[in-house]
Amino acid sequence: MKLSVIMTTYNSPVWLEKVLWGYSVQDHKDFEVIIGDDGSTDETRKVVERMREETGMTIKHVWQEDKGFRKCRILNKSILQVDSEYVVFTDGDCIPRKDFLTVHADEAAPGTYLSGGYHKLPMSTSEAITRDDIISGRCFELKWLKAHGLKRSHKNSKLTAGPVKAKIFNALTPTACNFKGSNGSAWLKDILAVNGFDERMPWGGLDREFGVRLINSGIKPRHVRYNAIVIHLDHKRGYRDPERMAANKALRVRSEKQKIKVTPCGIKQLEAVR
Repeated sequence: MKLSVIMTTYNSPVWLEKVLWGYSVQDHKDFEVIIGDDGSTDETRKVVERMREETGMTIKHVWQEDKGFRKCRILNKSILQVDSEYVVFTDGDCIPRKDFLTVHADEAAPGTYLSGGYHKLPMSTSEAITRDDIISGRCFELKWLKAHGLKRSHKNSKLTAGPVKAKIFNALTPTACNFKGSNGSAWLKDILAVNGFDERMPWGGLDREFGVRLINSGIKPRHVRYNAIVIHLDHKRGYRDPERMAANKALRVRSEKQKIKVTPCGIKQLEAVR
């Protein structure tokens, strides 16, 4: 099955390159990468062009002018470039393990979306990871990560769970199966049916609200927390705004209570102004 991988980025070319190396060694080969770029400088474009040539991957670069945090808009623009029936969403700071796309392809089922997660790394570990660490896969080995600054945590079990344990952990986890923009997937027809992402929402819960509308439309969520693995490179979050986050939560709660399926501010409206 062909997959379309949509990842967002903003002025993080070094992290983006590491992520793209992760996709260059995926076991599942039939996919395209669509980079939703929310207004990065020309340095990001140069990295994309070089990585396209060095890896041979199909990489589409969808750029928009920097007018503040407009992740939902660049996501919707990226969705319009999809050339497959199934879409995997992630971020330009999440390096995938080599079986990441295989899991999403194998677990995809009609009438469902998949919800994963990420394993957050400290800055020292994030900076230590090299191209060779990614290509070899050793940056996913717990021993290597601990040697490079990762602290002991029960969350590390994500990295060590085999197929049997992962299935059990996915079934037993108390974590809500909300849609995760860093590690989630859905059928294109279902994404279009709910009109994509709500462009009224800046940072904070925009992916969760999208998942609420999928559920309201009859799509059932399924966990892949312990088998679809990405490691999250550290970065500052200067865009955090408690007031906007509260407004986003109010919009999401409204979608839940009123069983809203389709946003009035999504892909169709974007197409109308193109």
